[in-house]
Amino acid sequence: MRQGTDVGRLVFLHGFTQTHRHWHRCAFSIARRLDHPDVVFVDLPGHGLSTDDARGIGEAAEAMTDLAGTGTYVGYSMGGRYALHAALTGDARVERLVLLGATPGIDADGERATRRTADEDRARRIGEIGVERFVDEWLAAPLFSTLPPERAGRRERLRNTAAGLAHSLRSAGTGVQASLWGRLGEVGIPALVLAGELDGKFTEIGTRMADALPNADFAVVAGAGHAAHAEQPDRTAAIVADWILHQAQDAAR
Repeated sequence: MRQGTDVGRLVFLHGFTQTHRHWHRCAFSIARRLDHPDVVFVDLPGHGLSTDDARGIGEAAEAMTDLAGTGTYVGYSMGGRYALHAALTGDARVERLVLLGATPGIDADGERATRRTADEDRARRIGEIGVERFVDEWLAAPLFSTLPPERAGRRERLRNTAAGLAHSLRSAGTGVQASLWGRLGEVGIPALVLAGELDGKFTEIGTRMADALPNADFAVVAGAGHAAHAEQPDRTAAIVADWILHQAQDAAR
């Protein structure tokens, strides 16, 4: 790291069924490479320490910057959508975005309605079968076929509650979230869009999203699927830290 370069605070936002702890290994690897800046972890509504937070994604995203402060917002999957919502408020405290395995939502009305129905079915199923069985079903999905069990953080996911996860699906799922595709041009801050090399769906989405953002770079994490920060934490950390450092250096010139 160049002497005297201030990269600012890093704020990490997790995915569905996770908690802030799922970012720890990758986040601390990023921080070490950047000479240990301030690091903030957020438990999003319905998860972890925020299991009883009943706010929807828009309201929670607006309040998030009051909690986390000024910095680079790093979001995985659902966390990336929260970060995008926060950036679209125009809040200057969101200085940069890193979006991993994320999407601005579903732009086709019919597909969004189908997903909303599916998420409602999932929300009801959590109440019927409990968190443990639901988490096992969730992790058995094709999206996580490349995620080794020892990297899945299953035990930490079981800290969540059925009510909290159901609320998250109903208030922050891509079925209920308005599509942000048409608003990406409003996000003028620097953004890094990441996808795992083995995650074809989100590689395609990420490429399209980076093209639509005015000031974005796209990168692929080699040997990783959807949860690249868990599957390849050090490779992910190297890409993110290098990008943040270059952004900070450019801003200091």
